[in-house]
Amino acid sequence: MNEVVETLRKIEEKYKLFQQQQFTFIRALERTREEAHDMMRPVSSIIQVQCYKDNHCYNATDRRILNMFVSLCNELRCLSQKMETVHAGDSVTNGLLEKCKLLLNDSNDLTALRATYPHGVVNHLSLEEAQHRYGGVVSLLPIVLDSMRDWVTHSNLKVLYIVSPGCARCKEETPTSQTAPEALTSNSNENTVKLQDKDFKKFLAANQRPQKKKAPWRPPGKHPY
Repeated sequence: MNEVVETLRKIEEKYKLFQQQQFTFIRALERTREEAHDMMRPVSSIIQVQCYKDNHCYNATDRRILNMFVSLCNELRCLSQKMETVHAGDSVTNGLLEKCKLLLNDSNDLTALRATYPHGVVNHLSLEEAQHRYGGVVSLLPIVLDSMRDWVTHSNLKVLYIVSPGCARCKEETPTSQTAPEALTSNSNENTVKLQDKDFKKFLAANQRPQKKKAPWRPPGKHPY
């Protein structure tokens, strides 16, 4: 699992560099589509980008950015295969992997694919580009990466869920018949207070003497008696 997470992290770093060059990617597609006399249909598959790069690309910058896109797709495809081998899977993780494999299929139609918030890749396109040419192809990588992150998150939670009941049993098996130290301390303090109260009362009974009553105060001078 650690190897999968590290590989995904490296691919994410590469994608950040690619995302910063989205304008270069779109211009490369524009030029290669023009060279291929293919300006009417949208860019709708990975194999279409591969074809432009191999047969209609005559610019080193265009070739580099198109190759970067194709390489990222290949790395994500290999990672999805690796994910299958490291985790037995359940309905959620298997569903996420099937989605990734479908999207990364060379001939899969990406025309209707759209990355939404928090991704802004589609927002960086003009309305015409987003709706009719490049909205799908620029949405592919962020959507696949999101699905793979969800796969990692769910797989890790599944592992924690499997381990946690054992820890709970350990806690349940802890003996509970022993008296807690706090209870012992409380009982001890309570007994000490009772003894002190009893002794103090005995002390008062043994030592307290009745006091003589004083005559009421009278002003100085002669008295009638």
